[in-house]
Amino acid sequence: MKLNKLTKGWVTGILLATVLAGCGSTTNSSATNTPAAAPKPVATTAATPTPAASTELQKVRYAAFNGVSGLAVSFGIEKGIFKAEGLDVELVSTQDVVAGLNSKSIDVGDIATTSAIVAAGKGAPIKIVSSLFRTKGPFYLIAGPNINKIEDLKGKKIGAAAFGSGLDVTTQVILNKSGLKKTDVTLIANGVNDAAYASLTNGQVDATIIHEPFASLAELSGKGKILAKGWDYLPNFHTGVLAASNDFVEKKPEVLTKLISAYFKSQDYAKSHLDEYKKFFLATVKVDPAAVDKAFERELVLWENNPNVDLNALKETQQIQLDLGFQDKIYDIDKLVDLRFLPKK
Repeated sequence: MKLNKLTKGWVTGILLATVLAGCGSTTNSSATNTPAAAPKPVATTAATPTPAASTELQKVRYAAFNGVSGLAVSFGIEKGIFKAEGLDVELVSTQDVVAGLNSKSIDVGDIATTSAIVAAGKGAPIKIVSSLFRTKGPFYLIAGPNINKIEDLKGKKIGAAAFGSGLDVTTQVILNKSGLKKTDVTLIANGVNDAAYASLTNGQVDATIIHEPFASLAELSGKGKILAKGWDYLPNFHTGVLAASNDFVEKKPEVLTKLISAYFKSQDYAKSHLDEYKKFFLATVKVDPAAVDKAFERELVLWENNPNVDLNALKETQQIQLDLGFQDKIYDIDKLVDLRFLPKK
């Protein structure tokens, strides 16, 4: 599906993605994890934020997730929430947030939690500074209409999005907890969003892991059904954080504090003004409004807006990665996280 300039796509031919989170990939390759550029302005009722002081705005180069995971940032920029904090946010599109932070071409970025942990653990000059608005993976295992339960997938082809990603982790854990070994199925790297959806509907795979709104589209169209929700199987697998370069942390701590504050104010405003946010959403992506309504309703439970980073969840996340062979060691989380900049309640 086609998006305008600011978010490059929850979907390319049909529509958008999560939620919601980051997808937990060591390559930051999952759908909600590809940072995007910003959409065109949409006329909405002003959020009436407190105006910033008459000083010059402070520039921040920010790589936000695309799709639903990053759209509230664009919405917050439109509403003037970041400007009210004294910030001029430049949304930067990059396929590799770690490389962008390392090269100082971006200051902060949304990133899959496991990507941030592994990169920082191996010496990348970055810090995890906040959770994102949701931290549980908004992933769904959906199957064609002739498959009724997970056990029916034995001997079938299953789309796992990108090998090593949070979507792949979720697929394998769902199968394992349902009594199926990796060798009982054929896992296929079938891409994300519309590519994954097309691979199911054209018979390339019998089931696939996927984001909203495709789970809802499958239900509404009769082309598939939801077999499992990822967060039911991985309730503590952490999928999304905000990471900043060490240089930005050291030189502009007050700007980082303002950015995190504006991020969560934007998320809070979007969640508490859903009708307005949905209009912005539908003006940004072309999608069946019924699928959007269903997706938002299903994922409100994940929209926690809690900036704190649960260190125990990060340890559990690493252990899951290690058990599946996606990580070769457990890194010392205390050295990778800096939570001094979280909003004070």
